[in-house]
Amino acid sequence: MSNNNTDNQNNTEELEEGSRNILLAIAGQLTKGMDLQRVALPTFVLEPRSMLERITDFMSHPELLFSASKVDDPVERFIGVLRYYLSGWHIKPKGVKKPYNPVLGEFFRCQYKYSDDSEAFYIAEQVSHHPPMSAYFYTCPEHHVLISGDIRPKSRFYGNSVGTIMEGSSHVILTDRYNERYDIEMPNMYARGVLFGTMTIELGDKSKLSCKSSDLSCELDFKTKGFFSGQWNSVVGKIKKESTQEVLYEISGQWSNELYIKNCKTSQKDLLFDAKTAVVVPKTVIPENQQQDYESRRLWSKLTEAIKNRDMDGATEAKTAVEDHQRQLAKERETNGTKWTPQFFEEDYDDYRLKSLKE
Repeated sequence: MSNNNTDNQNNTEELEEGSRNILLAIAGQLTKGMDLQRVALPTFVLEPRSMLERITDFMSHPELLFSASKVDDPVERFIGVLRYYLSGWHIKPKGVKKPYNPVLGEFFRCQYKYSDDSEAFYIAEQVSHHPPMSAYFYTCPEHHVLISGDIRPKSRFYGNSVGTIMEGSSHVILTDRYNERYDIEMPNMYARGVLFGTMTIELGDKSKLSCKSSDLSCELDFKTKGFFSGQWNSVVGKIKKESTQEVLYEISGQWSNELYIKNCKTSQKDLLFDAKTAVVVPKTVIPENQQQDYESRRLWSKLTEAIKNRDMDGATEAKTAVEDHQRQLAKERETNGTKWTPQFFEEDYDDYRLKSLKE
């Protein structure tokens, strides 16, 4: 077993005194349980990319999904999709960083080329500002895989920690398996030690993967570390047959390290996923000077540049300029009585789907 401190060294950050003072000043204006959406966070806590790009971390190990779709046994296929889902959490910036909140109409697109010459495409768009909502879509036609969903994060202040409650839903669809659909509920995210102690990022609470057509589900419990005991980044779960509640497999380990699966009938325990040896598949993004004004990297280019240069005044100025322009556009729409509609997605009951897919 690896050292717990090593497992968590990329999740923690020691703040300089000036930075801590800024956070304390913000905290003085907050009440416990308050929604943080309207609170302007200082730029030193920002990761230099948009949330729309952050979602692509879950497309970093597509081979796990491609191989799962080729398996005939529905239980083995379910395990393969679960392995893919758990593979997306270990990719993160060093320290405690939050991606940019996308602005209304912002979008991010990229593509992937895999070793077997197959290609995949991804697009995400901010489809709502109040409440904030990001819709996304990924497809690899050669491997008959679709991923679609939306993220509706809600941030809450809990004294010395900040929680991001991850509402919304995500679906993995295997199109050559009669559109077999896997539904995913995300865990929540917590930044600890915001005001005193070491700042730490943790996943917590329940998450679930389920597939109605195969009568299977896996409820996962992302455990936050206790003050005196426990292990960083732990996750446990049980794969069950929904109709009978029979437990088939148990999941245990750390999402940042090694995850194991145990067959409940045979007690055989195997490695499910190893984050330390996993290789991330790179994405291709067109150069910023060829992007549209509202594509994430171009829209936030001045902010990103300032953060990378550790120019916090310049970063604040760049962030404020984008947000002020948004407020101006919202005011103009209100004055003219015009309704904003997404460019790439449209509402489909409570979900969003890519416009070109509408029948």
